[in-house]
Amino acid sequence: MPSFNPALRPSDAVGGHRYIHVIGATVFVDDRPGDPTWPRHFLGMLDDEAVWGVDVPHGDDPSYGAATDLYSYYGRASEVEWLVAGRAVQLIDWARTHRFCGRCGAATEAQPHERAMKCPSCGLLAFPRLAPAMITLVTKGAPGADQQALLARGVQFRGPMYSCLAGFVEPGESLEGAVEREVFEEVGLSVGNIQYRGSQPWPFPHSLMVGFRAEWTAGDIVCDPEEIVDAQWFTRDALPSIPPHISIARKLIDAWLVDA
Repeated sequence: MPSFNPALRPSDAVGGHRYIHVIGATVFVDDRPGDPTWPRHFLGMLDDEAVWGVDVPHGDDPSYGAATDLYSYYGRASEVEWLVAGRAVQLIDWARTHRFCGRCGAATEAQPHERAMKCPSCGLLAFPRLAPAMITLVTKGAPGADQQALLARGVQFRGPMYSCLAGFVEPGESLEGAVEREVFEEVGLSVGNIQYRGSQPWPFPHSLMVGFRAEWTAGDIVCDPEEIVDAQWFTRDALPSIPPHISIARKLIDAWLVDA
C-alpha cells in the first residue's frame, strides 16, 4: 500500500508528479497538470511522487467526463490514495470559500510557508476548516452473543440503510459530551462508558469523524422525526442493511461483530 507524507516538499519528488483535478466536487487523477493558470495546492508526497490538488474552474473539464465523486472513487484506489483525494477536495473547497476576508471583505492571499489565507488589509488569517463530528455505536446488554446494538435510519439517507448515530460537536463541548447529547436528542437514550475507537477524515466537505462505543444506561427509543426515520436494537445475527466499508460506521459495526 502506498505511504503518504504531507510534511515533505515537492523538491523531494524523485518519481514525478501526480495531479488530482477537483472539478466541482469530483476528482480526476492524472500525471498532467492541466492549464498552468489553474490554482494548484501541494498535498504531500505519495511514496516518491509529489501530489497536487488542482482547482479546475467552472466550465472546464480536463477529464472529458471521466471524473468521479469520492464515494465512487473509493474501491478504485487504495485507501491511502482515497484519503489523499479527499484532502485535495477539502483544501480546494477551503480555498474557494476563503478568497475574501470574512472580517473586512478584502481579497485574501495564500501564504507561502503555511496553509493559510491572509487578509492584506486587516491581517486576519484563515486556516483550513475542520468540523469535528462524533459517531457512536451504542450497545445494550452484557458482552456476548446476545448483546444488541442500536442502529438508526437517518432522514437524509439515500436508501433503507441503518447506521450508527452521529452529529457535529458544538462550541464549548467535549467529544464525549457530544456523544451523550446527540444520542439523547436523536433517540431519547442515556449512555455511559463512552470509549474512543478511532477516527476518519470525512471530506464531505470538511469533517473529521471521531468514533466511539457507548453503553445504554436508561431510556426507551423515541426518535427525533426531523433527524431519524427509525431506530432499533439489533442482534449480530439479524442486522439490517448497513453502511459500506468506506465509512467509520462500518468499521465500528464490524469491530462489534467480532467482539462476541
